[in-house]
Amino acid sequence: MRKEDGNVESALVLIPMLILFLIGVQLIVATNIRNTEMALAQGDASARAISHQYRPGDEVLEVGGRIEKIQILITHRRHALPQIVPGLASLMGGDPVADVVGIAVIEPTNPTQ
Repeated sequence: MRKEDGNVESALVLIPMLILFLIGVQLIVATNIRNTEMALAQGDASARAISHQYRPGDEVLEVGGRIEKIQILITHRRHALPQIVPGLASLMGGDPVADVVGIAVIEPTNPTQ
């Protein structure tokens, strides 16, 4: 019986440690997905600003003074995040989503061509 001392305490510590580890993995995965989506959104914004092929969700803003105005393209991307820890999303208040924005300056068209 003395050899069994500490097994119950080890099991009681193991469950919170596992939950803490899974929450850490969830944060790492969410951060990596958000960074990837940010890079893709920025790449999409740059490509569309050069080619002048916009999508319905894109926004075009004019910024500048009296002499020259610059047009800026803003693109949006949404990606659902995976749920590694069951029930964590409901505790946080909704579906976890990576919502990122890409911004690029629209290149002026060349009227001589």
